[in-house]
Amino acid sequence: MTNLYPVRRALISVSDKTGLAEFGQALIARGVELLSTGGTANALRAAGCEVKDVSDVTNFPEMMDGRVKTLHPVVHGGLLALRDNDDHVASMNEHGIGAIDLVVVNLYPFEKALARGAAYDEMIENIDIGGPAMIRSAAKNHGFVNIIVDVEDYAVFLSELEANDGYTTYALRQRLAQTAYARTAAYDTAVSTWMAGQVGDAPRRRSFGGQLVQELRYGENPHQAASFYADGSGRAGVATAQQHQGKELSYNNINDTDAAFELVSEFAPKDGPACVIIKHANPCGVATGSTVKEAYQKAFDCDRTSAFGGIVALNQPLDEETAKEITGIFTEVVIAPGASDAAKEVFAAKKNLRLLTTDGLADPRAAGLAVKQLSGGWLVQDKDTGFVPAEELRVVTKVQPTSEQMADLRFAWTVAKHVKSNAIVYVKNGATVGVGAGQMSRVDSALIAAKKAERMAEALGLPAPLTQGSAVASDAFFPFPDGLMEAAAAGATCVIQPGGSMRDDEVIAAADEAGLAMVFTGMRHFRH
Repeated sequence: MTNLYPVRRALISVSDKTGLAEFGQALIARGVELLSTGGTANALRAAGCEVKDVSDVTNFPEMMDGRVKTLHPVVHGGLLALRDNDDHVASMNEHGIGAIDLVVVNLYPFEKALARGAAYDEMIENIDIGGPAMIRSAAKNHGFVNIIVDVEDYAVFLSELEANDGYTTYALRQRLAQTAYARTAAYDTAVSTWMAGQVGDAPRRRSFGGQLVQELRYGENPHQAASFYADGSGRAGVATAQQHQGKELSYNNINDTDAAFELVSEFAPKDGPACVIIKHANPCGVATGSTVKEAYQKAFDCDRTSAFGGIVALNQPLDEETAKEITGIFTEVVIAPGASDAAKEVFAAKKNLRLLTTDGLADPRAAGLAVKQLSGGWLVQDKDTGFVPAEELRVVTKVQPTSEQMADLRFAWTVAKHVKSNAIVYVKNGATVGVGAGQMSRVDSALIAAKKAERMAEALGLPAPLTQGSAVASDAFFPFPDGLMEAAAAGATCVIQPGGSMRDDEVIAAADEAGLAMVFTGMRHFRH
């Protein structure tokens, strides 16, 4: 097998017709014969390209609404024949099979149909059959055949033809084949994952697919290589956000920005401005306010030390006044559903500050998967979309929470869902005032959160920590009264927790003795 092979005949059948006219014209100019089907053939002819219908080559019409058109020996024989194998060449001659040197296919838009929530029957019709079959045939025979599945490879391919006078190298064909196999794998992943959701059972085999967004400078640490892939779901967030300024996002930036955006998406814009500040994937400040600026200020005042170099997420568009406030300290990333021109001007002076805007917020109740790789396998679970309506909360103490306390309890519970376990969150007047995250002991989380509040009170010149008179949330039940008592010692007056401990009665009795109001949710939010 030689390295260089000519491109004399191409089969093109695409759903995404971006750049098709120019690409077809460039191939015609090089003397390449074009075969095509349906709408692709019409689009090429409209661009002035001479095209032969595949049905004229196979002597078999397109049928069954286009389901059967390229599934034919004349097509696949032209793709799979080894050009340097005498028996294959003899078979081609005997059966009138012409070699096909290039296939351009980009598949039915299954992922786009999935992203817009298409009905079952439409999803089925968007499952491509002939396309993947041709892709795999061409990719298998990449020693001779070129396969293009992405529009962005048109220019690379044409440059290769230009450099080699109508020939392509084995190296290019091999790279194109790898891209093609990855594309069909991701496509089949989308189909099989969707179908698994329809069936409802854990599938016997599970695959994951994505499209490269960017190669990252490094991973969590400089010695780790890393890349960022989008899953094609179209979910609003860092994967679909537009970056307006600042240097390239790092692995840790992306991870933390996702954590910030997922939490701020819990707060509907119609309910007022909300701000989240994240550091190392944990919230160090979360607040609501009458304005976006006030929400930021209240979130910042929870833990000003940790906020330095943090990630800020807003549930409403960034305005000029808030932008000025944010630039008061070093901030890595700001993500919001929009930003005014004046706010962008403020940020323009901070060249390293990244500003991302999204098309709305993520739906915190939308189903999805959370995946974790471990040695020799994967752990797969549903995303934590758990939500407890107000009417399902159960007061278990003699003291009933006031309406103001209940509002803070629900706020604290929302935040605790996004804090690494063991999580303790103190909230007062719609703002976190102490966050304890990731400790092996729930008591330690309560102590750390309270200590942070004490330090912030000193820094702000307050007479007492803001945990005095606060609401406190625990992501899982208190197994003993000790953690609850630490929260009470910090000044908490009401508590929200899942309940379900063998010692619930002891914990409730301790709450009653301390004069606390306590609410059970019946749902825990471990986050490891």
